[in-house]
Amino acid sequence: MSVAVGPAGGAAGDPGPETRAEAREALAAAARPRRFGAWYVAEHRFRVMRSYLQTVLVTGFGNPLLYLLAMGLGLGSLVSANMGPNAVDGVSYLAFVAPALLCTAAVTVASEEFTYPIMLGFKWNPTFYGINASPISPGQIIDGVVIAVVARILGTSAIYFAFMVLFGAVPSPWGWVSILVGTLGGLAFGAPIMAYVATLEQDTGQIAMLMRFVLLPMSLFSGTFFPLSSMPWFLQWIGWISPLWHSTELSRVFTYGMSEPLWLSVVHVVYLAALFVAFWLWSRRIAARRLNK
Repeated sequence: MSVAVGPAGGAAGDPGPETRAEAREALAAAARPRRFGAWYVAEHRFRVMRSYLQTVLVTGFGNPLLYLLAMGLGLGSLVSANMGPNAVDGVSYLAFVAPALLCTAAVTVASEEFTYPIMLGFKWNPTFYGINASPISPGQIIDGVVIAVVARILGTSAIYFAFMVLFGAVPSPWGWVSILVGTLGGLAFGAPIMAYVATLEQDTGQIAMLMRFVLLPMSLFSGTFFPLSSMPWFLQWIGWISPLWHSTELSRVFTYGMSEPLWLSVVHVVYLAALFVAFWLWSRRIAARRLNK
């Protein structure tokens, strides 16, 4: 009685040990994107950032130097000359404004990375559709974008903090926590923008309007350059709902020990975290609905 022999020496229909091993390797390779898909997307975003790395470095190092010189030492010297060295909240104007500048830088980075790159991935150069054709899910695409943005905001905030230390604007040993606070504030501001931009089919000026009529007023009316309490009462509500005000106030607690009730510090953290998580999850749903049509 003869027995048919398979390609690897086994019976007919049996793929053989070598073929089975190759199949297991293929299955393992296919499982990796499902497990680490967000990190693959983040790697893609890092590679894209390399195309404008010079801009990232120039703004990352140039902005803190110029802003701390102009606002902290330039304007700060005028404030100190007229109101004394500890005229604002019991500290120098430089110590008062520096954490706000750090948080503003974090918010600015978030506004850059959560607007045009999102529009690029969905519309102008629809790489998100190509990525979604692989085992990587829409949710992982959003997660990967967030990971990359977190890395850039952390780097920008760390550089800003280093300049703050060099300028003597961090009296408290807990000042380094402002790096994390600024990052959380940037995410809390950027996640709603990401969710909104993910819904756009065409950009007819909406992103530019966000920059001019949301980001700019927020930076002026969030207690950034002067205490929020010094503003008219009918404008203070802008600060109360602004992620920038919450992150700035919390950063001041850590950089120079600003006096604030503990419950208010908790409110800052909860508000920023809730804003980020809610709109991050919403962005995942929007991406799934749009990419899986």
